[in-house]
Amino acid sequence: MASTETKTDAVPVARDTHDLSGLEAGLDALETTQTGRTPFRQTFVQKILPPIIAIALVLVVWQALISFKVVTDPSKLPSPGAVWDQIEQAWLEGKLLGYIWTSVSRGLAGFVLALAIGTPLGLLVARVKFIRAAIGPILSGLQSLPSVAWVPPAVIWLGLNNSMMYAVILLGAVPSIANGLVSGIDQVPPLYLRAGRTMGATGLRGTWHVVMPAALPGYLAGLKQGWAFSWRSLMAAEIIASFPDLGVGLGQLLENGRNNSDMATVFLAILLILFVGIAIDLLIFSPLERWVLRSRGLLVKS
Repeated sequence: MASTETKTDAVPVARDTHDLSGLEAGLDALETTQTGRTPFRQTFVQKILPPIIAIALVLVVWQALISFKVVTDPSKLPSPGAVWDQIEQAWLEGKLLGYIWTSVSRGLAGFVLALAIGTPLGLLVARVKFIRAAIGPILSGLQSLPSVAWVPPAVIWLGLNNSMMYAVILLGAVPSIANGLVSGIDQVPPLYLRAGRTMGATGLRGTWHVVMPAALPGYLAGLKQGWAFSWRSLMAAEIIASFPDLGVGLGQLLENGRNNSDMATVFLAILLILFVGIAIDLLIFSPLERWVLRSRGLLVKS
């Protein structure tokens, strides 16, 4: 009997030990960083193939509208082949990259200036109650104001030059960047701030080591919106205030196509504007978003 009881008691103990070891192994597996590289086939199927299919469908529908005589006037809707001919011609003439670089260089330079102004402004608005009460509503109002509204006064104040372009970009992007940072700081848990003060992170040190890292998701959202406003503001400025000395950017190319009733050029400019917007998002903001999510354990590699 004694031996039987001893064996009966040992079974739950062994089972509990096995369960605990399995639980620990599972937790270790969750905390282990997956360093293996995703197979190219999986990456192609999940990330590359879907946009290719979407673009192909758009081209098929576009060509079908012309082939089936739904749209018969080429001055209203050119064929994909006509637009491709314009792209090829601009490339052979060495102008295609010039169109893109003229606008992209202005847009990025204006965005960097907006970043340098909007970040400290957002910190002041978020941390100083008087400044928040004074200019917080103004920033929100400026963010909702269409960027094109700033082009006429900017032309009158600064003339037809690059300074006017940068002024329009700043007026469109700074409020979005500042408001994004304010929103991110407002969502920082007070516990983080108290813990930072306990460890001596106060003043600028607390802002750099506690506030800014904790507010990074909202700040990044403001940066994305700020770039979108920068790019749209620049296009509006180039369309309205076109001038030969400013060079031909994408906005001026669009306006030139409209003035010449050349819809192939208009569609070329629209496609290039769209291409730049997608490229900036994929090359800059999407990697930043993935890094922020991964650093917070919110992005799991499948």
